[in-house]
Amino acid sequence: MSIKVEQLSKVYGSQKALDNVSFSVGKPEIVGFLGPNGAGKSTMMKILTTYIDASSGEAEVNGFNVTTQSHEVQRSVGYLPEHNPLYLDMYIKEYLTFNADIYKVGKQRIAEVIELTGLSPEAHKKMGELSKGYRQRVGLATALLHDPEVLILDEPTTGLDPNQLVSIRELIKTIGKTKTVFLSTHIMQEVEAMCDRVIIINKGQIVTDKRLKDLQSGKDQVILVEFDYRVEDAFLQRLPHVKNVKNIYDFTYEITFATDMDMRPKVFDFAHDNELKILQLNQKNESLEELFRDLTKD
Repeated sequence: MSIKVEQLSKVYGSQKALDNVSFSVGKPEIVGFLGPNGAGKSTMMKILTTYIDASSGEAEVNGFNVTTQSHEVQRSVGYLPEHNPLYLDMYIKEYLTFNADIYKVGKQRIAEVIELTGLSPEAHKKMGELSKGYRQRVGLATALLHDPEVLILDEPTTGLDPNQLVSIRELIKTIGKTKTVFLSTHIMQEVEAMCDRVIIINKGQIVTDKRLKDLQSGKDQVILVEFDYRVEDAFLQRLPHVKNVKNIYDFTYEITFATDMDMRPKVFDFAHDNELKILQLNQKNESLEELFRDLTKD
């Protein structure tokens, strides 16, 4: 396993930031680590990168214990923190050379990561002259310099415009084909576009850990239907797999089904059998954002 966490806890005074957390991540895999503010995401990432110690439990990265083999962990992990620290008065190549010397990496690798992260058009500039998107690219290039097996990215797309989001997303997806990527984000669309798996944490505890396709297939289906006449909720609740019926307004109903099977034909048959006309019939699946809210609400 690239990342292995067993019964990990972190306590700050009287506050438990992580509460007996366990999970593992394989290779290659892109895992989205989600949770509301204060849920414990950044704390977990700081422990995995040896920035801070856990209060109890064990964690390994690439087979190295984060407490007793911290140097080995640091050499095998690429880390992009939420607030990407850069020397803004340094040129891109100068900054990457500085970091390459720390990792004892050859100069050829600098050229490779500049090409990989799309920095070539800006490579002659100081980092203070770069947009937020290109500064994030510099952070990714730095994290990739020593060709780590695991990348840990804390909010890598925060503050980017739509064009920058697309390019950074594609870069992360490319990296994830051969490496383990463990990333946190608040942008649900990014998770759906990039991740193979989702771990959601709330109040220091894991509330779900599933493959994205399994999470999506398990979502409720919601159908919005408008009839030409009022229908009693009790009649609609006789439809198969019905979870909830809600009269939105007048003759319009929102019907929630606990299945991923398309239930529109069943609603159509119901209308036909009861001599009703359907004025509109739309299907929508519960979004990842809605699932996130359900799992992390108080």
